[in-house]
Amino acid sequence: MQSGARIGSLFGIPLYIHSSWFVILALFTFAKGVAWQETYNWGGAIPFVAGFVSSVLLFASVLLHELGHSLTAQTQGIKVNSITLFLFGGVAAIDRESKTPGQAFQVAIAGPAVSFALFVLLSLLVSLLSQFPTPAQVLLEELARINLVLCLFNLIPGLPLDGGQVLKAAIWQVTGDRFKAVRWAAKSGVALGTGAMALGLFGFLLLPGFSGGLWIALIGWFILQNASNYGRVTTLQELLVTTPVTEAMTREFRVVDGTMTIRDFADRYLLSEIYEGHSQTHPYFAASHGRYRGAIRPEDIRSIERSQWDHQALETIAHPIAELVTLPESATLVEAILLLERSQLRELTILTPASAVAGVLDRVGIVQSIAAKTGITIPASEMEWIKREARYPNGFPLVAIAKSVQLDS
Repeated sequence: MQSGARIGSLFGIPLYIHSSWFVILALFTFAKGVAWQETYNWGGAIPFVAGFVSSVLLFASVLLHELGHSLTAQTQGIKVNSITLFLFGGVAAIDRESKTPGQAFQVAIAGPAVSFALFVLLSLLVSLLSQFPTPAQVLLEELARINLVLCLFNLIPGLPLDGGQVLKAAIWQVTGDRFKAVRWAAKSGVALGTGAMALGLFGFLLLPGFSGGLWIALIGWFILQNASNYGRVTTLQELLVTTPVTEAMTREFRVVDGTMTIRDFADRYLLSEIYEGHSQTHPYFAASHGRYRGAIRPEDIRSIERSQWDHQALETIAHPIAELVTLPESATLVEAILLLERSQLRELTILTPASAVAGVLDRVGIVQSIAAKTGITIPASEMEWIKREARYPNGFPLVAIAKSVQLDS
């Protein structure tokens, strides 16, 4: 999450406030103000000012919690893109996962460790003050409790909570499989979120006076959505890493005689495709004397004088294989996606170990392969859009996922 207003930066990390933060700030300020007015009989604006200060300090604690994660990640060479405060607390956006289970545990536990340290420090300060409930003492006691709750709540073992990250690190350490670890931690998060939603709605609807039920249900919904997203992203990451390009490439390319003239090629292939109503031409490769001479790009023919078409051999305008952007058959989809993105090409040439053309891979083939493996149906019109625009649809953030996998390695 990086939407919202930027309010500055700390340690080179941009800080953002999401619009939902102002909602919870107002609600929390009002709720604490009313409660403290009744409990301590404070008059005037004092309880609400104290409530506002308490709300701000709450999110300051959340910010310090996220900084704990972020600064630990930075010590591992991981870039932290931003920290955003929002309705349910805060989130740090980082470029990649840690490279080892031990490092992943360090990043995960750093946030709760900061919150627990704040709880201890604030509790000590409270013990040094008089027992008379002044606003300052009440604020410190409240802030100490908040940080203890923040620590314990985040240690619940289910993604996206820190406890889920700890669980993931532990399973990763035992199994040696990061993908399996994320899946199990995500399943734990789904169970946790579903249970919280059920408990919250039960309390809200059936238990009079249980006003916190709706809030628990909302937190459960947030956990459920994010845990499910972890599972989906991990599934895609694993598919990109394990699927060879041969499963997504097309073998619908044509190898033509490189010694034929440009005129013969245009008449026999290009014009026939126009007459047959093909909107997209096949990839062409010229070969002669048992060797590939290169790729033929029909648009190059336009630059040749028509008077030369009857005499000039096709192979003279071929782009040599060595100059093409290629991948071996052993490459995976993650390599293909990143190479397509860097080169800004519509397609890649896939080569056999003998440097012969094995196939051609484009974004349509990649999306079709992933969709087939995940059981997703994509309309033909969407496929045509992908082919035409040479872009992935919004529901397939494959470039971002491929980059995250690359950075993990």
